[in-house]
Amino acid sequence: MVLLSLQPQPFPFPPNQALNTTRIRNPNTLHLGTQNRLKSCCRCSSAATQSTHEGFLVVEDDLPALLQILPKELREHLENEPRKAELLEIVLDLGRRPEARFLNEPGGQYLRNTEVSQEELQEAEKALGEFGGDNRAGIEGTLHRISAIRSRKGTIVGLTCRVGRAVTGHVDMVRDLLEYKESILFLRRPGVGKTTVMREIARVMADELHKRVVIVDTSNEIGGDGDVPHSAIGGARRMQVPEPSMQHKVMIEAVENHMPEVIIVDEIGTKAEAVACRSIAERGVMLIGTAHGEHLANIVKNPTLSDLVGGVETVTLSDEEARARGTQKTIMERKAPPTFPFLIEMRERDYWVTHRTEKSVDMLLHGRKPFIEIRRRDEKFNVLTLSIMQISRKANSRPPFRVVLVSYGEKLEANKQQIWNPLKTCNQIVEGEHVLVYVGSCNSN
Repeated sequence: MVLLSLQPQPFPFPPNQALNTTRIRNPNTLHLGTQNRLKSCCRCSSAATQSTHEGFLVVEDDLPALLQILPKELREHLENEPRKAELLEIVLDLGRRPEARFLNEPGGQYLRNTEVSQEELQEAEKALGEFGGDNRAGIEGTLHRISAIRSRKGTIVGLTCRVGRAVTGHVDMVRDLLEYKESILFLRRPGVGKTTVMREIARVMADELHKRVVIVDTSNEIGGDGDVPHSAIGGARRMQVPEPSMQHKVMIEAVENHMPEVIIVDEIGTKAEAVACRSIAERGVMLIGTAHGEHLANIVKNPTLSDLVGGVETVTLSDEEARARGTQKTIMERKAPPTFPFLIEMRERDYWVTHRTEKSVDMLLHGRKPFIEIRRRDEKFNVLTLSIMQISRKANSRPPFRVVLVSYGEKLEANKQQIWNPLKTCNQIVEGEHVLVYVGSCNSN
């Protein structure tokens, strides 16, 4: 047996801070070796119904306002739909049957057998009013988003009507990081609730942590449509952006004119916006932002956005230094401190992977797997934090691995060991608070 020896230091915080960060509210809900999956449920409430959905409480969805723009036949169908609390979006494409899509269900459900007509799309357009330069529109006083598909002549030939909901509970996954007053970048794929997270973070920062918060809301997606922002953002202020191409200018304007302590910006996607983020961070303002991508490596390899995590440059080492490092003479190094000290990969609604950006980028560039922290919910909606130091397996080693669990809580003794099948998920061996998992190769008992 070969057991790698590592010092037990919680990621990403020093030991004297780890005990006061994320806690497992009910440490008795999981036991060592348990076979129960950490599946979340949810509690949804609308004007008339309540149901479970992903472990979060839906405060308001304003669904009737969205249904009003639909043809009468479709509106009546959805009003009587038993799963309407899980309704994700409605798709209307010219010459095709209208379709409803629901959360956690593959594909969609056709709402009728006849195709969508041009007249129905025109009626919906009249009800919505003018679309912005990004082909998005909203319904005043709500969080719904309607996106248009246009023909080459500019005529609307398709609509995606996305249901917007004000949800509480997301911020529990990241509340401890907010108190560090350091910028956080969220990476996500569509449909994992990043806009809902931004909205609730804005409310918590403004109302509970008493910060001066300004939201740069390019498509009115965070604060809702209309000049008066939705109550879901609490006391945070909202700056609207006339055109998507002007987002970076409004970000700088927010800092120079309104003295914010926190700026929240959605969908950072251009070089100008990345430069604006760095300028804002260097002025001592906390940034909360999102960008497209599933993993940290996606941002590192993206020349447009890599500056958000410090940027990458080619460095030529001396012969002596290359021998000392055991690398080639030409290597990739991080160019500068990251704009966002924390980076969170939103893998699922209840499964997040947290990076200390500076350390993780350096390890990736050196060909090593980064230290990560997994945050997810158990079956009772409690937030579970698991720090993992991933060790590259030797070429000749085979499963099973030996896993050493070190806990700073009271429920698990330090250095307690158990054979773990690496094909199983980490949550099957978790108990207690602030658990570290060290993985080393083990070929015998």
